[in-house]
Amino acid sequence: MLAIRPAVASEFAAVADVCEAAYGPYLAAAGPYRAVLRDVARRAAHAELLVAADAGGVLGTVTFVPEGGPLGEIAKPDEAEFRMLAVDPAAQGRGVGAALLARVAEETRARGKAAIVCSSQRQMRAAHRLYERAGFRRAPERDWSPIPGVELLAFVSAIA
Repeated sequence: MLAIRPAVASEFAAVADVCEAAYGPYLAAAGPYRAVLRDVARRAAHAELLVAADAGGVLGTVTFVPEGGPLGEIAKPDEAEFRMLAVDPAAQGRGVGAALLARVAEETRARGKAAIVCSSQRQMRAAHRLYERAGFRRAPERDWSPIPGVELLAFVSAIA
């Protein structure tokens, strides 16, 4: 049975491994973002770190940023944001990402926010399809670049 819940410190290494495995095809061999993906303790300290887990362990994770702070990137005051949605490649296609997004939407709604936003690399097409199925739409006017050579696409979903 899949459970979506806050991560505990003993799972941080597994969360780092899932993030690195899921993002690996999109990272340069020694890219600086690899270290960011593995810095799970920092994310847990500044946002809400959620995991999707079953009896076998952590299958996926997302960093939920409801109030900005050091991990907020593009959210406006009336929006929540999520970052680093990652599903273990062995668990992809089983609804793990959709379950994590549903929890983010539920938490966003509970906080009275108007929308959820996220950023994604152009080549992460499977993630874009997941976002679209969850009701997100592209927001090209909010696309941005954190460092030269990295273009991030913005997505937004209104909360009903």
